[in-house]
Amino acid sequence: MAGSSFTSSTRVIPEVSAVPRHIAIIMDGNGRWARKRLMPRVAGHTRGVEAVRGLIRACVQRGVGHLTLFAFSSENWRRPADEVSFLMQLFMRSLQKEVKRLHENGIRFRVIGDLSRFEPGLVELVRNAEALTAGNDRLTLTVAANYGGRWDILQAVNRLVRKHPQRQDEFTEEELAAELSMNFAPEPDLFIRTGGEQRVSNFLLWQLAYAELYFTDTLWPDFDDAALDAAIASYRARERRFGRTSEQLRESGQGGDGHA
Repeated sequence: MAGSSFTSSTRVIPEVSAVPRHIAIIMDGNGRWARKRLMPRVAGHTRGVEAVRGLIRACVQRGVGHLTLFAFSSENWRRPADEVSFLMQLFMRSLQKEVKRLHENGIRFRVIGDLSRFEPGLVELVRNAEALTAGNDRLTLTVAANYGGRWDILQAVNRLVRKHPQRQDEFTEEELAAELSMNFAPEPDLFIRTGGEQRVSNFLLWQLAYAELYFTDTLWPDFDDAALDAAIASYRARERRFGRTSEQLRESGQGGDGHA
């Protein structure tokens, strides 16, 4: 992948490890968690932030290198205006409260998505947090905010065209991948969606090409260390062939649970 030390799973067979290098999560079910407790939906979002804090700690303990969370999609603007406003304020408060702790724990913070619709104060908080934590390498925490997979691919194509306006031959996969939002990270090994829905909802459409998909009925605020371990156990039981046969995996010593 041009401009990156990580390779494409459709071009090169990636190394498979017992612990996913990169976990991507759609954190679904905050509103339903709150309704079950006769609380307003926003209470579920607040509790969901606490679940994120626990998840980051658990990923660090288990040796996960990259964690990417879908916090706000480009389609979430369709939600009620008061809920969107609350989510923006919650994002700001969480950044102000947590960025120092992230930095002290060696965690790099990044945001992907179109931030042009956010208030300047929030954008400034994001950029300052990214700058502060840029040198950390214990875990890269990426938050997708006003993000969509189709937007990601389209803006990558547009950047390529702007860079090479006279280009007549075809662009390569490596050139396009280098322009995508997640060009700094390996492709996700494990995709998790909580809350019972079984779709990717326009999240990392390019990057999830060979990710193992894991869906759980657990609502996001209830997603704890045990739930993460169950997802990783499911991942470890998968046979990650990347286009090869089971026989080829066994011959290479990667049979059984799919891991060497």
